[in-house]
Amino acid sequence: MSDLALTPVGRVESVLTDRVTAPRQGDEDAPPAWLVFDDRYADALSDVRPGADLLLFTWLDRADRTVQRVRPRGDAARPETGVFSTRSPDRPNPIGLHRVTVRAVDGLRVEVANLEALDGTPILDLKPVLGPHAER
Repeated sequence: MSDLALTPVGRVESVLTDRVTAPRQGDEDAPPAWLVFDDRYADALSDVRPGADLLLFTWLDRADRTVQRVRPRGDAARPETGVFSTRSPDRPNPIGLHRVTVRAVDGLRVEVANLEALDGTPILDLKPVLGPHAER
């Protein structure tokens, strides 16, 4: 296997700063947040519009990359499970996957609803959610 190199395209601006108290999923009362993109990616943002449902890929930079088994949701009563069967942020390659809805676009800043990512989290990519009649 060869080494991979990922280049963040931006970062998250959020009121969430503490992993322990942050919601575990976006639909668990996560607040709105701003996605702030590097100016090199202005053209890539040109068609992002309010109301769009998007998949946001982040690099969970505060994750423990040595973890391979967890107790889901940190619940000691649940059996240990391999991280590839969970949504744990702690994993060998901590790529975050978030379904978000665009609330506003202001130049290189995109406000989204329901994002559980912490302030400063690097953004890797943004893609549209595809439905049965979506353009590909």
